Amino acid sequence: MASSIGNEKSVNPVLRISQLDALELNKALEQLVWSQFTSCFHGFKPGVLAHFEPEVKAFLWLVLWRFTVYSKNATVGQAILNIQYKNNLSQTEKYQSLSKQQKLWYLIFTVGGRWLEERCYDLFSNRQLQSFCKMKGYINFGAGLLKLCGLLNFLIFLQKGTFATLTERILGIRSVFCKPQSVRQVGFEYMNRELLWHGFAEFLIYLLPLINLQKLKLKISAWCLPIAGLSNSENTLAAHCKECSLCGEWPTMPHTIGCSHVFCYYCIKSNYLFDMYFTCPKCSSEVHSLQPLKYKMEMTELRA
Repeated sequence: MASSIGNEKSVNPVLRISQLDALELNKALEQLVWSQFTSCFHGFKPGVLAHFEPEVKAFLWLVLWRFTVYSKNATVGQAILNIQYKNNLSQTEKYQSLSKQQKLWYLIFTVGGRWLEERCYDLFSNRQLQSFCKMKGYINFGAGLLKLCGLLNFLIFLQKGTFATLTERILGIRSVFCKPQSVRQVGFEYMNRELLWHGFAEFLIYLLPLINLQKLKLKISAWCLPIAGLSNSENTLAAHCKECSLCGEWPTMPHTIGCSHVFCYYCIKSNYLFDMYFTCPKCSSEVHSLQPLKYKMEMTELRA
């Protein structure tokens, strides 16, 4: 591996965002492993893992450490982003992998530290003795001090770009690229197409609420299905208009709006309440007056 990496000067520095992305990927992997593991115990009695949860988590993180940092000098998130750890304490210019002591201390600081924090909280939560209260106070003070040091380390990391975590700074391990990064070539055609599409989509989202789709649909229906040549007399109206011009069914409580077409009362009333400028979908006549059909005739006579 040392020969494949080359000199230290040829190793490109890792971007800050890449290091932070690697940490987020590690957290996502741990959550995924824990959720998959707990799903195996859904059929058991609730609370089976509650008493041993810190130990079970520590065992799972130990397995992850064994097959990532210990064997490959990189976490899963770093491996995805072409990053690995380098021994920054070495005096040589060539790449040097982590020593066994650094790997073991990494395990103690990461896995052991989290296990100790969770288990100490359970041990001292229900204790009322004075000695336990003092020990709990010391532990809380130490945890707060570590968080403060982690915050200071993060501020230094934002300035210099090395040692994203406090553990990396203490152990002297630095993130480097496994292979030289290739120059990124941006396809401007694709970017322009995406920008135009997103702009068009936003324009449609802004425009669609301003369009009266119901009225537009009725206009198109009037152009595509014109009906002409009907007489204005009530006999012709009742004889020829045997269906509602809106729903296409036999008109229930038939009403007219002043043209030669018949509507169900509920169809024409609901459309007129929704749109005060409603027009007939057949002939585009405006609503002059909503009146019931005066000519009464049995359904059998109309069908004859």
